[in-house]
Amino acid sequence: MPHPPAEPPENSAARHRSEEASVLDAARLSARLIYEVIRRDGGEELERPATSLIWSGLAAGMLISLSVLGEAVLGSHLPDTDGAFLVENLGYSLGFLVVIFGRMQLFTENTITTVLPVMHRGSRACLMQMLHLWGIVLSANVVGAAMAGWFFTLDGVVEPKVGAAIRALSEHAVGMGPAQAFLRAIPAGVLVASIVWMMPTAQGNAFLVITAFTWLIAAGDFTHIIAGSVEMTHLMWLGELGPGEALGGFFLPVLAGNIIGGTAIFTLLAWGQVKREVAHGAEAEGSD
Repeated sequence: MPHPPAEPPENSAARHRSEEASVLDAARLSARLIYEVIRRDGGEELERPATSLIWSGLAAGMLISLSVLGEAVLGSHLPDTDGAFLVENLGYSLGFLVVIFGRMQLFTENTITTVLPVMHRGSRACLMQMLHLWGIVLSANVVGAAMAGWFFTLDGVVEPKVGAAIRALSEHAVGMGPAQAFLRAIPAGVLVASIVWMMPTAQGNAFLVITAFTWLIAAGDFTHIIAGSVEMTHLMWLGELGPGEALGGFFLPVLAGNIIGGTAIFTLLAWGQVKREVAHGAEAEGSD
């Protein structure tokens, strides 16, 4: 019985490479590799010129208003039932989808992305770079959010019932009191940081990851500093909220809560699980 012809060596090598690529694609990234992806992204962000950060931050602040608009549009057209708010809160994901997929600078993402390079390098210069970036991005986000908040006050921009829904959402967000706003900002910070941590392994599921986690922010009635700034400034433009009440009653408590959730809780926990592996990896590279 004749033997089948032997496979040419080049075909065998190509098949091996193809199989190896399939295995690598199917394998889960380790925590250390996820950390490395985010750390490198954060290092690149720290090196970006201020002008780029400003424009990207402005765009993010304006477009995050789609979260408020989307929630208001759904809420104003859904029947008044007990579970309607669960569908309504899907609209909250719209702004985050645009901002994250558009690679725009959103302050709450930077509470993990740019913190990891600081932990890795452990230098004062890197810390100052991070704080400089935070200041630029936060300021640009808030200015963009304020522009969107003003836009929603103009006659004819949205239907009257949608405008009323935006106003009601804004009053609810800002009216919960500073202590409650602070506490509810902590889970929001953790959830946004979780999105950043999961994105390297999300691949084709990134849309679902972003939608699910940002929907939970809205459904859980948690507070987000940039989306909330759209609502806060909307009331300020309407003359219903003074600067002191806005700053002390909402903005600063929510900002502190988001930073604690994203940095002091999630990022430190993520760093803790990879710290020894990162140190061993650096030692191995040094001995080569």
